[in-house]
Amino acid sequence: MATDEEKQTTTFKTLGICDELVDACQKLGWTVPTPIQVESMPSALDGKDLIALAQTGSGKTGAFALPILQELINSPQAFFACVLSPTRELAIQIAEQFQALGSEIGVKCAVLVGGVDMVQQSINLAKRPHVVVATPGRLMDHLSNTKGFSLRSLKYLVLDEADRLLNEDFEKSIDEILNVIPRDRRTYLFSATMTKKVKKLQRACLRNPVKIEVASKYSTVDTLNQQYRFLPAKYKDCYLVYILTEKCQCTTMVFTRTCDATQLLALMLRNLGIRAIPISGHMTQSKRLGALNMFKAGECNVLICTDVASRGLDIPSVDMVINYDIPTNSKDYIHRVGRTARAGRYGVAISLVNQYELEWYIQIEKLIDKKLPEFPAEEDEVLLLFERVKEAKRLALKKIKDGGGKKRKGENYGEEEDIEKYFGHKGGKSKKFKSR
Repeated sequence: MATDEEKQTTTFKTLGICDELVDACQKLGWTVPTPIQVESMPSALDGKDLIALAQTGSGKTGAFALPILQELINSPQAFFACVLSPTRELAIQIAEQFQALGSEIGVKCAVLVGGVDMVQQSINLAKRPHVVVATPGRLMDHLSNTKGFSLRSLKYLVLDEADRLLNEDFEKSIDEILNVIPRDRRTYLFSATMTKKVKKLQRACLRNPVKIEVASKYSTVDTLNQQYRFLPAKYKDCYLVYILTEKCQCTTMVFTRTCDATQLLALMLRNLGIRAIPISGHMTQSKRLGALNMFKAGECNVLICTDVASRGLDIPSVDMVINYDIPTNSKDYIHRVGRTARAGRYGVAISLVNQYELEWYIQIEKLIDKKLPEFPAEEDEVLLLFERVKEAKRLALKKIKDGGGKKRKGENYGEEEDIEKYFGHKGGKSKKFKSR
């Protein structure tokens, strides 16, 4: 392990990264490598398989992208690397990082995710990209159905958010992918948290991997101010509105447990004059990307989301994360709060804990090995909002009901014109970010 002094004097150049990629890093504002990059790149450049654990926002994408691109320069070929991601938005973001880092060397990248036309994706594959970034299900769709496409010559496989990809949700797709790609390859597993079950790691066919851990297993960054508030369930909406009003200058992500809750809360908050926008699995892919673009551009400063947005998304401007619903899996807390305080910035995370969620919250404190302070608020002051919030929620429920109640996945939730106002961008690429 490198000492603190060595880390401070390490540069991308001294790690062995070539001049073209060093220049690309500088254009992205990456002046010095992060700890995970310092620890993992020498082994990666030496041709080793990796299991790398690091806090969210610590530069994991750069840690695997740079060694892959460097080897691509030395041995150029189509379908050189495949990166798997559990979510569509994260896949798109990873592809943007590859394209930005490889801009000087002409890297071609294809993104294969659900909710997007397969024909256009097939056209992109016919151009023989160097790097394929995909969600597992859609990658298998193409491997099974797209004529002429295979990964038989693949040199690198990366599982980003590996703990999620190796669980039962993706088990069938991952096994099918592992069966049709070469065993003679480099494999990288990167995540902020990792499963304890060794068998799950063995399924990825790692060969004598180097394990790199730059922080304690389930830690959060020191620049993150974490708090909680214990409250009665019936007052949770009041506390949410109170916090968002008190910190109205903050760019905030609010996490809920269900897709329906994102829609309801977004409507309720907009009725109260708070610029909120939802994102969930019930929305089409173009609307999900549109919501992210609006949030990134600052046109809406509150994003109401499910855990679809908790993994890997790098939105530099996020000041605060609010856990409106406490996650039932305490590891999800690590990923949620990792959306703020990224790459050395400061951030705030506030968890609203009602009487039914206390046990889940206790498990979170055990996981991170911290007793968090309580968010300070005078309840009498908060409850002054009760009637206004109750009426705003009533109107939101009425709009959803008038719009036909629950819809099938991919459809809108009524009040079409109002929602379209907030989803002004029809898909398209999300912005590139100068962050790791």
